[in-house]
Amino acid sequence: MSTTSLHVQHERQFEGNRFVYPVISRRSRGLSIGVNLNPDKLCNFHCIYCQVDRSVAGETRFVELDRLVAELDELLAAAVSGTLFESGKFRSVPLDLRRLNDIAFSGDGEPTTHQNFDEIIAACAEVKRRHGLGDVKMVLITNASRFHRPHVQRGLEILDCNQGEIWAKLDAGTEAYFRLVDRSPISLSRVLENITQAARIRPLVIQSLWMQIHGEPPSREEIRAFCQRLCDITACGGRLSLIQIYTIARRPAESFVAPLSDEQVDEIAGIVRGETGLPVDSYYGVGA
Repeated sequence: MSTTSLHVQHERQFEGNRFVYPVISRRSRGLSIGVNLNPDKLCNFHCIYCQVDRSVAGETRFVELDRLVAELDELLAAAVSGTLFESGKFRSVPLDLRRLNDIAFSGDGEPTTHQNFDEIIAACAEVKRRHGLGDVKMVLITNASRFHRPHVQRGLEILDCNQGEIWAKLDAGTEAYFRLVDRSPISLSRVLENITQAARIRPLVIQSLWMQIHGEPPSREEIRAFCQRLCDITACGGRLSLIQIYTIARRPAESFVAPLSDEQVDEIAGIVRGETGLPVDSYYGVGA
């Protein structure tokens, strides 16, 4: 099995685990240990590009903290010892990607919607400490819709103390495009305010997925509006350490959505880099 195949396979289950799973991540450029806080598949966004199959019900509605901690403990031990790469599809992982890059809170929905988000982050940080993995990042992949909630803010503070990194989703520059792509009752202005406030406290990574919709790439006007939103955040004192420009690598929710070409991804990245002066990385679609 090729590394590209591993990049497009992000199954949330591994050898009987319910909550913790390993993936070779194209953006982490190594092994990422995923923690799924939404096994019920509930999310407050309904993105047209989402790869989660919501036509099939989730296995459970509850996150069993003790079981999650045990799964994380076992998988970290397998990653550190190297035994993970002796089993199944992970035997084919190249040596340069056999490094534990992060523990990522993502999964089948928005992780910050979990009512015990801060408690789970604290428990996972303790497991990481027990394994002596102080340099391993804890990455929160989030739509930033709930940063204003007190229990989420407590969770972010715990991340700050444990090599945390926040990847905040921002897929639009205008409210109309936001409604088209993310299909959420939450407004773009709420998301932007949350990102700005959080970025005043610690630097954030912005993850921005662009695609063809009904055969058309995003307009230059939309990309420039997106650039303006980034400039608005930094003008208000927000720190943005990296902008990730990427496209679809797995089957999306809607059939009218398709990945951009490598050249189209690079064109968007170039516009963002030129108009904002921020660091930008590009990530390509299937077959890249």
